[in-house]
Amino acid sequence: MTDDTRKRIHEQLELWESEVLAPMTAKRATRRESFETSSGLVVPPVLSPADASEVEDYPEDLGFPGAYPYTRGVQPTMYRGRLWTMRQYAGFGDAESSNARYRYLLEQGQTGLSVAFDLPTQMGYDSDAEAALGEVGRVGVAIDSVHDMEILLKGIPLDQVSTSMTINATAPILLALYVAVGERQGVSSSMLRGTVQNDILKEYIARGTWIYPPRPSMRLVTDIFDYCAQNVPKWNTISISGYHVREAGCTAVQEVAFTLGNGIAYVEAARAKGLDVDDFAPRLSFFFNVHNNFLEEVAKFRAARRLWARLMKERFGARNPKSMMLRFHTQTAGSTLTAQQPDNNVVRVAVQALASVLGGTQSLHTNSRDEALALPTEDAVRVALRTQQIIASETGVADFVDPLGGSYAVEWLTDAIESGAEEYLARIDTMGGMVPAIEQGFVQREIQDAAYASQQAMERGDAEVVGVNVHRLEDEPVPETLRLDPALEARQVERLAAVRAGRNASQAQAALDAVGRSAEGDANLVPFILEAVKAECTLGEISDVLREVFGLHREVVVL
Repeated sequence: MTDDTRKRIHEQLELWESEVLAPMTAKRATRRESFETSSGLVVPPVLSPADASEVEDYPEDLGFPGAYPYTRGVQPTMYRGRLWTMRQYAGFGDAESSNARYRYLLEQGQTGLSVAFDLPTQMGYDSDAEAALGEVGRVGVAIDSVHDMEILLKGIPLDQVSTSMTINATAPILLALYVAVGERQGVSSSMLRGTVQNDILKEYIARGTWIYPPRPSMRLVTDIFDYCAQNVPKWNTISISGYHVREAGCTAVQEVAFTLGNGIAYVEAARAKGLDVDDFAPRLSFFFNVHNNFLEEVAKFRAARRLWARLMKERFGARNPKSMMLRFHTQTAGSTLTAQQPDNNVVRVAVQALASVLGGTQSLHTNSRDEALALPTEDAVRVALRTQQIIASETGVADFVDPLGGSYAVEWLTDAIESGAEEYLARIDTMGGMVPAIEQGFVQREIQDAAYASQQAMERGDAEVVGVNVHRLEDEPVPETLRLDPALEARQVERLAAVRAGRNASQAQAALDAVGRSAEGDANLVPFILEAVKAECTLGEISDVLREVFGLHREVVVL
């Protein structure tokens, strides 16, 4: 755009503001004095080509789908070639219960698995541990041994289905269990497809399911990078997660900044281990939240893609185009679901799902309407899956590649989010990187401040939540919710005891000893963990060995 063209646009804008906008607002005030996105970006009354810098630098800032800087998508055909993977995050009770839910969802058209584990599994405790009492199978499936994993995946062909596992501190163990079950099915590790979340830094920031201190935890992360690059080449070795920091209360700008900041830390750790960036970066993946501020969410995904591509190319010298592609899974926002008028959540989820598709997601989970009350029922999960299928089959949006690209509002928001995230990353760099920033409490404070501001806005009524602070009902019916079998925990403990009684005890102990010795040295731990799970060592036993060597992380309270 020439300077003369830009000048003419600004002159016409000033004329419109004085002769058209001002008389209207003098007669009738706008709904609010100021309009802002959820990140606090002030939205102008109108946007024009002069507000979108990409018009001037189209090849550098926008380009075309499937080409650097990937603003418009990581594939040239996007959903014209293949739809996003439809995953419904699921897992509860024991392995049999969750297997039945997975098979039901696959029958209903789900195209990938997404496994939720219970808290003991996430924290490295067996189901019979004192710390696990009352938590077995409550918020996910209980997995203690290779036998549980085999039951969980019974009848599911691992050479055909991609499986995402939301697991972090115990990610090497769950990966090993998956590989071992694949071998039992006759599927080699080279054919397995899926993801372990494996993003331990966001646990220290927002989620809390850590076990070990940050530095040995980072070793486990990069050991998975190294092992999978050589043995499980189709596996996504990490899902760098902005989802949980957003659930903790951060803004869209902060979600991009802190997620990519964690990504930078993982790349730097892998390079320090001696790995070449192009050997592991193509298998990095990301996991984002999607909220209700529709256009801001679409722009957030586009800004994240462009910023990551530039970071990988300019900061880390990546040469392989796949190393520069930000591929991501999206989940609709649990924090926006309300226990009040839960049917309203169907609408929220549909809006959020559409935003993620228009933003170019590679896979998607849609929350169920009843998740603010309990684990979702089968009916609620089906409606959530049908939401994705209707978007894919009936709306026509999947026929266009980056359909909102070129929108003045979307391009302006993309610029603004990218700029805000770059400012955060610059501040984090001055602190020495993401790990020191976390250790100093900087990231946690930023999220806490944003969450507090959001809560205040809702309580003042500035942020309206339908059914909560506006349009409330006095007498709401109580919906039916999923109830877990109270005898489940006892059955899981009995099965675990049978595993221990039936295995070769000396072989299991030898495998655990080997894990301990390798942890004390600098060898890659994953092969030793794999041998341990094959020897029927339990998740808790392996975790205990690592606790003895690595110690435990103690949270620094940030006020």
